[in-house]
Amino acid sequence: MAGADSLRVERSFSGLNWRPRLDDDRAALALAQRFDLPEIVGRALAARGIGPEDAELFLNPALRVQLPDPGHLKDMELAAERIADAIEGGEGIAVFGDYDVDGATSSALLARFCRALGTTIETYIPDRIKEGYGPNRAALLALGRRGAKVIITVDCGVSAFEPLAAARDAGIDVVVVDHHVAEARLPEALAVINPNRLDDDSPHGQLAAVGVAFLLVVAVNRVLRKRGFYASRPEPDLMGWLDLVALGTVCDQVPLTGVNRALVAQGLKVLAKRANPGLVALADVAGLEARPEAWHLGFMLGPRINAGGRVGRPGLGAGLLACDDPAAAKAMAQELDAFNQERREIEALVLADAMAQAEGVGGGDGDLVFVAGEGWHPGVIGIVASRIGERMRRPVCVVAIDGEVAKGSGRSIAGIDLGATVIAARQVGLLINGGGHAMAAGFTVARDRLGALEEFLGVRIAAQHTARGEEVGRTLFHDGAVSVAGATTELVERIKALAPFGSGNSEPRFVLPAVTVAKAQIVGENHLRLFVRGPGGGRIKAMAFRAADQPLGVALLQTGRAPVHLAGRLRMDNWQGRHDVEFLIDDAAPVA
Repeated sequence: MAGADSLRVERSFSGLNWRPRLDDDRAALALAQRFDLPEIVGRALAARGIGPEDAELFLNPALRVQLPDPGHLKDMELAAERIADAIEGGEGIAVFGDYDVDGATSSALLARFCRALGTTIETYIPDRIKEGYGPNRAALLALGRRGAKVIITVDCGVSAFEPLAAARDAGIDVVVVDHHVAEARLPEALAVINPNRLDDDSPHGQLAAVGVAFLLVVAVNRVLRKRGFYASRPEPDLMGWLDLVALGTVCDQVPLTGVNRALVAQGLKVLAKRANPGLVALADVAGLEARPEAWHLGFMLGPRINAGGRVGRPGLGAGLLACDDPAAAKAMAQELDAFNQERREIEALVLADAMAQAEGVGGGDGDLVFVAGEGWHPGVIGIVASRIGERMRRPVCVVAIDGEVAKGSGRSIAGIDLGATVIAARQVGLLINGGGHAMAAGFTVARDRLGALEEFLGVRIAAQHTARGEEVGRTLFHDGAVSVAGATTELVERIKALAPFGSGNSEPRFVLPAVTVAKAQIVGENHLRLFVRGPGGGRIKAMAFRAADQPLGVALLQTGRAPVHLAGRLRMDNWQGRHDVEFLIDDAAPVA
């Protein structure tokens, strides 16, 4: 295995330049020696800004150390006292959740907590097509008429000014649990719990909504304990629901740093115990047989939960995650799986149209890809934006036009805050509504304002690109070189010490230098499977997903015996009982 490597590529087959994440090998060597790590793993650790004083907690995340006191968040104690009053007094409680995974897991977490206390809670998930994002007046008032005295909004609500004012006027106490970027003005609610409030100095702004909801559960539980509520009944095991917290946190693509890292690490351990019947059924229908890792949540479980809100029944995902009946859970998981297949078919049609448009209008050097189309299903535009972003490595907004109104969804790249940009567009009157966070945003816009919106977003994003430098979105960073012979199962296991991987803690990317392609073939849905040999010996299987028709795939199919550098990630291939190492290709470049 090669040690510290300064391999640089000025132009890859995908048009990128490659740069090592770390320039100073001394920090890497010091970490490797102190914590008994392979040098290449020490290099990856140092490249993530982890020093000797932080490494122990990074390598062994612990909630007992990293979970903050919920009371540090503004309005948390007020909300906890009010919800505890409702539980003790038998008042009606409802939760209004977003239709994505973060909203579904937050809703299921609160439902499980209340059920464990002998309290019923009504869960309401809006219809994406008919109601749109966030709380709406009609739904909140209907919940009130059905007896809800307290409504908890999760993963939404911080910008729902008019609906929450209407709920207040109707005598409903609303508790907002959100994490999206807030404005100086806050909605008229009993409590607004959001680490990203402008007047909140919480250091935990990276929390997903489900993380904030978990802190709320901890706070309510603490209030009830102090009041003697558990004198005659068992106290619930809050840690047993961290599988839900991990799922929502990973799927919302918030940074897996700090407390998020500890929540996901512990949540994956809980998930492996298969105690939640809904998650068990979902894992089974997805074919998840290995010990769960973060990428399983993001690519296998999350899309199925999302499918209910995208093209099926919006409350199905939250219902599954709160379900304790294995038979009912199996039926719901199968229904979600069917919706996911339908979603994939719809997505493929929209993606083909959107990509053709993007390559026509955004194939140059523009900083933003902005595409819009009639008849595009609004339930898939978010994932279509992700697909285009993966290929074009720029912020992307995909807009579905329906009559005189259009709904858009955007995905960003590291270094460009799309959520703040969309909020700015709303503040200047370009949007009907909109919001989000750094990496993702959504909005509703009048059809006749689309041109002005595209121009506004383009100017703001270009300014961010300029401030960050030309490398944003055009540079592939790697953690050093590994020889084919050195890519062993032992190394893969040592790399897992840096997991869980995700936003803010990317999976280490390595370079296999000067390899030759022994065999290459197209498999499945536009994927490329290769077997490559190293110059010093060794052979490894490699995969390039969704790449066969891209410049990367075309070049790899035509490379013949000419040596190439491969950049990608090392994974275990456990398919059908195998225990081999495979290389997931992100890019490739000719050897100069």
